[in-house]
Amino acid sequence: MRESGILFPIFSIPSRFGIGTFSKEAYDFVDFLYGAAQGYWQILPVGPTGYGNSPYQPFSAFAGNPYFISLEDLIEEGLLTWDECCNTDFGNDETRVDYGTMYENRDTLLKKAYERFKEAGKEDKEYKAFIKREEDWLKDYALFTAIKKDLGGAPWYEWKDDLKKRTATALNAAGKRLKDEIDFVYFKQYEFDKQWRKLKKYANDKNVKIIGDLPFYVSLDSADCWAHPEVFLMDKDLNPKVVAGCAPDAFSRTGQLWGNPIYDWKKLAGSGYDWWVKRIKRNYEFYDVIRIDHFHGFCEYYAVPYGDETAEHGKLNKGPGMDLFNALKSQLGELRIIAEDLGNNTPENEKLLAESGFPGMKVLQYGFTSWDSYYVNHRHVNNCVVYTGTHDNTPTRAWVEEINDGERDFCRRYINSMNTDFGALTWDIIREAYRSVADLCIIPLQDYLCFGREARINTPGTSEGNWEWRLRPNYLSDELKYSIRGLTELYSRVPRE
Repeated sequence: MRESGILFPIFSIPSRFGIGTFSKEAYDFVDFLYGAAQGYWQILPVGPTGYGNSPYQPFSAFAGNPYFISLEDLIEEGLLTWDECCNTDFGNDETRVDYGTMYENRDTLLKKAYERFKEAGKEDKEYKAFIKREEDWLKDYALFTAIKKDLGGAPWYEWKDDLKKRTATALNAAGKRLKDEIDFVYFKQYEFDKQWRKLKKYANDKNVKIIGDLPFYVSLDSADCWAHPEVFLMDKDLNPKVVAGCAPDAFSRTGQLWGNPIYDWKKLAGSGYDWWVKRIKRNYEFYDVIRIDHFHGFCEYYAVPYGDETAEHGKLNKGPGMDLFNALKSQLGELRIIAEDLGNNTPENEKLLAESGFPGMKVLQYGFTSWDSYYVNHRHVNNCVVYTGTHDNTPTRAWVEEINDGERDFCRRYINSMNTDFGALTWDIIREAYRSVADLCIIPLQDYLCFGREARINTPGTSEGNWEWRLRPNYLSDELKYSIRGLTELYSRVPRE
């Protein structure tokens, strides 16, 4: 079935109070999707972010980001007041997230809400049921977060040995001493979970499905690494034996050093991939479809000796391949997955994608920069997802301005566009995506709005200015909604009720 959707991160929603949340504006966007005949809302990972604010380096593979909790919902619950929220500094630019002020001030408000939650005796059956249901990851995450805060944010691998190595005595002592902070983490995760489930149900009731995003690796400084070192290739002192990276190539003489811990796939296979089963199961609580980042890592992965300053001396290793997905299918049933297969498409990678049956990705910005590219329309198949660009690309309006004359000429000739106006050309490229034989077409919201470089979400290889862009309030018009709907109807992508 042919369908389409829009890529729009949660943090980019024009909510009040400095960052996109599960607020009324999120519900308004679902209504916009429904009115535009869009069947999917694609978002980025929703885990709690750490250094650099990247959703691809979360402190947990299971927890939610407390920044996304709607303060308006807490006001309705009587846990906060309008004055308290409106008098808090969240930054002065409504088009950018100010993570510094968010870090300084948002938790203070949430702590007030938590204190009132306790005082009102709202730790009810639903709250206790949440803690019981999610205790497998929640207890470790809450303790990890509380200890980390108590130690000034120090990464777990720099903690004293008894906490680092999780001796029962040290954990029990920390649990008692930091009980209030641990309960505060429970409260934030409960509110995140409750609000997100409510928003997801609203979307599903409007026939809009959520595409989530799952990072392939986890951060070294994460609750997952601390609580489950057996999942990763660690030595007896809990230092990684190897870390993730990318081999040297034409773009980088020394390769790329990512620094994430590498999975111990042999040990995981022996446990029936238990940790991965739990991770995917939790993600299906959040999403209807999961886009798995760096899908090639399941086929082969590059491991660099820990402590190396470059990726030059790494080694390519075989991943778990279909063995993992067969285990997941046997325990979870049908897997609704999109494979992020961008990059080096080797025969081995293509074989795994074909065996899995998952749709891969086709990005038109990559297709129109070289003749007969893997990503250009005539190379598409039904079982794929076509994008104009992703969160890692510059918005298409800026892209058509910045490519060279030869590439722009090829793009125009390929899509048969005589438009010299870059906004009109952007819409012609969107039309080309809709025209594709791909079953699913996803367009970043910035492309529909013909925004430029200022609306870029992420520039890979940089650490400044990423994950900040926000839409201005009241920017989405009925005219835009009906224009999108017109394309959707013309190219038979209206979802079935």
